[in-house]
Amino acid sequence: MRTLVPYLRRHRGTLALVAALSLVGALAMLAQPVLVREVLDGLTGRRPIGGVVLLLTGLLLVGAVLGGLRDYLLQRTAEGLVLGTRRRLAAHLIRLPIVEYDRRRTGDLLSRVGADTTLFRAVVTSGLFELVSGVVLATGATVAMIVLDPVLFGVAVVALGAGMSIAIVVSRRIRPLSEEAQARLGEMTSSMERAISAARTIRASGAEERETEAVGLGADRAFEAGVRVARLRALILPAANAAIQGAFLLVLGAGGARVASGAMGVSDLVAFILFLFFLVQPLGQALNAYTQVQTGLGALRRIEEILELPAEADDDKSDEMPSADGIEFDNVTFAYDETPVLDKVAFTVDRHTRVALVGPSGAGKSTVLQLIERFYDVTGGTIRVGGADIRDLPRDALRRRLGYVEQEAPVLAGTLRDNLLLTAPDADDARLLAVLAEVNLAGLVDRTPEGLDAQVGEGGVLLSGGERQRLAIARTLLSGAPILLLDEPTSNLDARNEAALRGAIGAAARDRTLLVVAHRLSTVIDSDSIVVLEAGRVVATGTHEELLATSPLYHELATHQLLVPGVDTIRPGK
Repeated sequence: MRTLVPYLRRHRGTLALVAALSLVGALAMLAQPVLVREVLDGLTGRRPIGGVVLLLTGLLLVGAVLGGLRDYLLQRTAEGLVLGTRRRLAAHLIRLPIVEYDRRRTGDLLSRVGADTTLFRAVVTSGLFELVSGVVLATGATVAMIVLDPVLFGVAVVALGAGMSIAIVVSRRIRPLSEEAQARLGEMTSSMERAISAARTIRASGAEERETEAVGLGADRAFEAGVRVARLRALILPAANAAIQGAFLLVLGAGGARVASGAMGVSDLVAFILFLFFLVQPLGQALNAYTQVQTGLGALRRIEEILELPAEADDDKSDEMPSADGIEFDNVTFAYDETPVLDKVAFTVDRHTRVALVGPSGAGKSTVLQLIERFYDVTGGTIRVGGADIRDLPRDALRRRLGYVEQEAPVLAGTLRDNLLLTAPDADDARLLAVLAEVNLAGLVDRTPEGLDAQVGEGGVLLSGGERQRLAIARTLLSGAPILLLDEPTSNLDARNEAALRGAIGAAARDRTLLVVAHRLSTVIDSDSIVVLEAGRVVATGTHEELLATSPLYHELATHQLLVPGVDTIRPGK
């Protein structure tokens, strides 16, 4: 509940008005049994009752209007609460350290933004203020019943107490079971998200049945957890109903006996029963509200679990960046979850030079680029940009100087224009068309009447692999960053497009610092320097010609790619 307070504090003005309306509405309801008693006494004594009837009618109308206004404000506040929570959660999720995305499933994170925030809404709409208004009604009804007939009140309390006690004890178990149900829902959403995102691979592998079974298993677990919550709630309602019905029967019996003995009047008994109704109704609402609050707090616990994760932060670092654009790795060591990836890596990329990273798969080449971007921080050693340790530089300012193209060349769902403007939101159409021409993608604009507004599909599915890669490179070139980090930029290109893209990268790199990870050595043989990585260590550095003569590993890689004339070491069966 302490965690809930800051969320409600942002809406304290409206909630205070809702509380006031609830109080006035409760008082109007509590006055009704008194007026009903006056009407009955007036009919018995043949006194005028017109004024009392008008007042009673007015109170009913006032109660209805105030109740409608209160409910509207409450619903509106709840929607505002959900909106604020979703925006805050989404902003935090987008800024989480990359390592958190590696550890968590996407579907579960999406479930917290959608399903959990929806359940959190019930804390306000169906829970918290039902508890508040219920307390006011129950307190007023209790006082009035004691004043009318303390003996009859004791009879009602005994009947209500037994059933309500059972219901309250059972309700306390709702919250942990609700948290478990939401966790199972998140797991099912993750399985569904995986199946949809890999739909083509699943179809091509004939794995539809297995994936359907996996999603179904997640749905079964969510169902079982939901049934456990429903079973508890099903125990609460019968216990409450039994207590309410028992209380009414006992009050009718005992009250009838007291009327017959002359201890109380008929009008007093009617008023007492109406007050009993006003006591019972909020008690039932309070029990329902309590279970709703427990469910909502369970959802809030899952939301807070994410919000408590530290986001990428630069503290109070200055936005000043060194003017130089060189990169230096000084005995850099990096381990991911205690798995060694890089071991004392050292090399330099001078300003306005082109350096390539080559080596077998798993050597740590892509990790080098991700460390420069500070997606992860080094375990040991230092990475410097412009002579400054990148850990002393603000991430945003650092990344503005870096143009990074990932190995998988992701394309965002939307249009060509949306993707290009990601790095340069103020670029005009002429600049967008020019950069597409630089990477040999001008034909994309002419392919459909929509031009730059043509859709690329989810993840760029409407483009070929090579087109996705070139679009990602165009997006990076458009940023104008002085340092380019390219991870396998030509891996999905044919010979013609590779040559065109090499020319574009070469032109763009004339006044930039370029560090490129390459699998195809033909794309980097003209680099100023080539760094050879193996098993996370630098084993050689030099030009293409120097490495052919001095590095057995580089010579082997070049030979297998037919870059050593007259030599073929690929034997049959290998």
